[in-house]
Amino acid sequence: MKKFFLITALLAFIGAANSQSKKNITLENIVYGEFSQSSVPQFRSMLDGEFYTSTDKSRTMIVKYSYKTGLPVDTLFNVENAKECPFKQFDNYILSEDEKKIMLYNETEYIYRRTFKAKYYTFEIKRNLVKPLSEGKQMAAVFSPNGRNVAFVRDNNIFLKKLDYGTESAVTTDGKYNNIINGVPDWVYEEEFSMNSAMVWSPDNLTLAYIKFDESNVKEYSMQMFEGKFPVIKENELYPGYYSYKYPVSGEANSKVSVHTFNMDTKVTKKMNLLVEEEDYIPRIKFTKDQSKLAVMTFNRHQSKISLHFANPASGVSKIILQDENKAYVNPDNMDCIEFYPDFFTFVSEKSGFRHLYQYSLTGNQLRQVTKGNWDLTDYYGYEPLTKSFYFQAAVESPLEREIYKVDSKGVQTKLTSDKGTNSAHFSNNFKYFQNYFSSINSPLLVTLKDIKGKTIRTLEENKALKATIEKYDFPTKEFFKFTTSNGTELNGYIMKPSNFDSKKKYPVLMTQYSGPGSQSVLNRWEINWNQFLTSKGYIVACVDGRGTGARGAEFERLTYCQIGLLESEDQIEGAKYLGSLPYIDSKRIAIWGWSFGGYNTLMSLTGGDVFKVGMAVAPVTDWKYYDSVYTERYMRTPKENFEGYKITSAVERAKNLKGKLLIICGSADDNVHPQNTLEFTEALVQNDIQFDMHIYTNRNHSIYGGKTTHHLYTRLYNFLEQNL
Repeated sequence: MKKFFLITALLAFIGAANSQSKKNITLENIVYGEFSQSSVPQFRSMLDGEFYTSTDKSRTMIVKYSYKTGLPVDTLFNVENAKECPFKQFDNYILSEDEKKIMLYNETEYIYRRTFKAKYYTFEIKRNLVKPLSEGKQMAAVFSPNGRNVAFVRDNNIFLKKLDYGTESAVTTDGKYNNIINGVPDWVYEEEFSMNSAMVWSPDNLTLAYIKFDESNVKEYSMQMFEGKFPVIKENELYPGYYSYKYPVSGEANSKVSVHTFNMDTKVTKKMNLLVEEEDYIPRIKFTKDQSKLAVMTFNRHQSKISLHFANPASGVSKIILQDENKAYVNPDNMDCIEFYPDFFTFVSEKSGFRHLYQYSLTGNQLRQVTKGNWDLTDYYGYEPLTKSFYFQAAVESPLEREIYKVDSKGVQTKLTSDKGTNSAHFSNNFKYFQNYFSSINSPLLVTLKDIKGKTIRTLEENKALKATIEKYDFPTKEFFKFTTSNGTELNGYIMKPSNFDSKKKYPVLMTQYSGPGSQSVLNRWEINWNQFLTSKGYIVACVDGRGTGARGAEFERLTYCQIGLLESEDQIEGAKYLGSLPYIDSKRIAIWGWSFGGYNTLMSLTGGDVFKVGMAVAPVTDWKYYDSVYTERYMRTPKENFEGYKITSAVERAKNLKGKLLIICGSADDNVHPQNTLEFTEALVQNDIQFDMHIYTNRNHSIYGGKTTHHLYTRLYNFLEQNL
């Protein structure tokens, strides 16, 4: 017995010594990327599916590799020996469908989150010759299927470059800033429908289809731009400049959208006669395998109905092939799961109560429900015709996990991944290989190449260097938990405790959350952020996914419809009460924070109860009447239709009820969640004689970064916690 106690004491001493020998995590470690994961870009599969292309790290070459061996077999482009190449490196590239030409671009200048303009160049592989696409910078350049023509946008107009002849001509001439946009989306379509292009070619290369946005009736939003320091805008040194753009808030006029086709032979432009209302959205166009059928996807303004139209590019006549409705809203991501094959198309719907894949004939008749069960399909990867198998990602085993599956023509479903955590896949064109991206709470990103049976062919990245770095630091572990709220709802959460956690002590807690519709923060995946830094400073960090979050079926997600922010904040308060009941948590020292929707939900939580001592809201919406039409109306309808809903979910209206210490932060040039939100909320606090702290970052957008901004912001947040929690 004495020997046993000696060994136990020795082991305890060694454990304590090892813990003490490890480094503490600093904010600099987090902000400046010491714990950043390495990854592998998605391979760009070539037509045969046996080879792929990728760039070197310096972005000077495009190399062709074998999936089977992983070895290079050819260099398709090299700046060192390409003829008449005017640049030393490129930002990205596009391979033509016939794989004979490459489009490269550099000097990329982002306009918003997804749209950009750049200097484009074409490269003919056989001739090893680089040519500029056009003068200046272009947007959304796209090859015709045969690689002989390129359509692109400049100054809101579409142009056509015939590569065989080197000629350029205008397809549209009515484009005008803040008025008419051709071929690329306006701000709200880009942000809320994840668009950066609105042009497609027909399979026979003869027709270019595009969307026109008439934003002349959309009201402008203007932001002051100051001289700043990173970058310096010298012309604004003495007097601020202004950036003005069209931004439709909820209930106000959107762009009027229409679909047009341009015929290469006749040079005739035709408007498609779609069976739509004037306020309907047209977020996607795509040609089927038949050049006489242009697929047009539309939403009604409520976004409760999605319609699939087939339009004839020559006549302009269209008909509705399929419609799907939901009493609340249709998930906009379902659009990107519509794929056309020679004799059918795929469609994703939540009509069964869960998100599943369906197969339809080209006449719009349902052939089969491909996936079934009380779980959500979370991504669709494609169809392999030889075995008639569909490939997808789903949360079958748990809302906290993601697995990769295939299902064959008989409905037999096979799991292709075995690691428990978050898996995502990228397949070769022949579906013989796929890159699998895996991580879990205990494992940083692992990228492998697998065969179609799920067997690992080789490891592409396992983050050995990161694992070795982590071993030197005192890292906390993340634990999942469930609890039941007072109204009987079971919620998922995670908790992170300091590495030297002592169950006999009482710890302060910071709750982190996003909480937006369909989102998930509680997932079995690898994350390193300032949460780990906070645990090293003696805080417990916790997170709860409330009602309205994703992968728990359509009903759970839509519980918040027409009242977003109300139930979500109630669930954060319930989460705080649950955490406060734990013996090692100080219920008097609980804080909450979040960014964007998470910032909004922080304000709703602080004005909906008194369990939080501290709240920190970054770039928050404060009243849905200030936010954009597409997002807001999807979940809230318009202010006129849902007056009471807007009132009870307005943080501005509830400002008088604020409890706890508040720090509110925004960027002065946030084009997404305007600084107006912060300024109107804080004015309401002032008029209710409520003290608060505020910080505004000059010329910063919604992400609030640049130079030393990120470090400054998180230092500000940390200091506020230290002073008040």
